[in-house]
This record gives sequence, C-alpha cells and structure tokens, in this order.
Amino acid sequence: MSGSETGVKKYVVRLSEEERATLEATVSKGKRPASEILKARILLKADVSEAGEGWSDERIVQALDTSVSTVYRTRQRLVEDGLDAALRRKPREQPSIPRIFDGETEARLIQLACSEAPAGHARWTLRLLEEKVVELGIVPRASDNTIGRTLKKTFSSRT
Repeated sequence: MSGSETGVKKYVVRLSEEERATLEATVSKGKRPASEILKARILLKADVSEAGEGWSDERIVQALDTSVSTVYRTRQRLVEDGLDAALRRKPREQPSIPRIFDGETEARLIQLACSEAPAGHARWTLRLLEEKVVELGIVPRASDNTIGRTLKKTFSSRT
C-alpha cells in the first residue's frame, strides 16, 4: 500500500475477492454508464485490503479527475448500503413534482374525454379538457400537456 494515508478514515473500503472481481469486470467491460465505471475505479483505488492499492482521496481525485465529495460519497455508500448502491445513482425518495392525476382523477378524466363533446365542438380538445377538469373540480389545475400525457399513458383516444 504505497499511497495509503496515515489519517483515520470514517468510511474504509475493504473489498472481498468477489466484490473486487465484480468491480474489475465493471471497469473492463465497455457497456456501462460512465458514472458507474468511475465509482468502480474509485473503489478499486481506495481498497485497503491485501489486493487493494489503498490510495488516498487526494491521489484518487488527481488520477481520476473527479471531486473529493464524489470519492467520499462513494466510500460512504459502499460502507452503509453495499456495492450495488455505491455504483448506482440513489433513487429519489419522492418525485420532484407531485402527480396531479392519481387513479381516481385519471379515471374521471378518461370518462370525460370519452363523453360527448361540448356543444359547438366536434370533439374534445386538450384545451377544452383542461378547462373542464378544473371547472368540474376534478383537479385544482392542469395544463393541456399534462392532460395529453395522462391520456397517452392510459392509451385513451379523444376521438
């Protein structure tokens, strides 16, 4: 371990032979996301086991052209959550924007879209549906894009 650091690390990477083989396969096979390959390389360099190199974070940052925080978070995710979690992006706990249409409101929208078009119109347009769902109190607000995506997702036709 020529490049090991003397300071105490909170998250020490000690890979088993199986984990090491998995990471080496990840790095050597070209059909992986770049972020996954980078994290695999970080873990291989940070490994302090007998087969590992035990590089310092600073040396890893310079060699792989990444940031200290990426190295730290990768170490942390390995220790706390395991190898798979360390390699892949952390899924969101909640979506960034809450869904406007849930199952019940979606069903009411589809029912409305399949009903007779309003007087003076040959068929429902997305704009007409947008106005009507708000008017009927199905949802407090919705855009014509949201209406279109919801109908497309449910394979509903407005004709």
